[in-house]
Amino acid sequence: MKTNYPLTLTLTAVAILTAGNSLRAADTDSTTTTTQSTVTTQPPSSDSGLTNNLTEIYQSHELSFDGFAMGSMGNYTLVHPAIDRVRNNGQGGAGVGLNYFITRYVGVGAEAYSQNTRGVFIDNASVNLLLRLPLGESGFAPYLQGGGGHQFDAAKLWFGQAGVGMEYRFCHNIGMFVDARAVWPNETKTYGVGRVGLQFAF
Repeated sequence: MKTNYPLTLTLTAVAILTAGNSLRAADTDSTTTTTQSTVTTQPPSSDSGLTNNLTEIYQSHELSFDGFAMGSMGNYTLVHPAIDRVRNNGQGGAGVGLNYFITRYVGVGAEAYSQNTRGVFIDNASVNLLLRLPLGESGFAPYLQGGGGHQFDAAKLWFGQAGVGMEYRFCHNIGMFVDARAVWPNETKTYGVGRVGLQFAF
């Protein structure tokens, strides 16, 4: 029987093209389905919320309350430090403070402390400008402070002061801090003050 090769080749080509188009369409549908399934089934990342919380652990319009222990040393002890001199000439005390941060970086603070139970209850009160720099998600924030105030006991005088410190927040509401400052009274020699305490932010 005579075979019609042109017709056979034409029908074969059409069949191959049709099958190829069907396979390509099936492969495209499969890829799309797999992609959609991957996007749908991928669990949402929990890191974003944690990162935001840690980044914003120091916030603007933040009010905080400080409770601290402090110590002061005279000018001679600062210039010529020694363990015995610090023990004999240093004075300890305790105090409280209140801070308000207008932005995450700039705030104002007021504090008062007492170093003895004789005379007036408050020995020293001051106000300060506070500049802090939160370090990413670490919870640490170094800060600068500068301002002035009044000493009520043992001598009544005015003073200026400036210092540096470091704060660490366990969470948004609770942290601790340590700082040191130089104090320049208007009538006596320079002395130093160091503080360590807890902070409660709202």
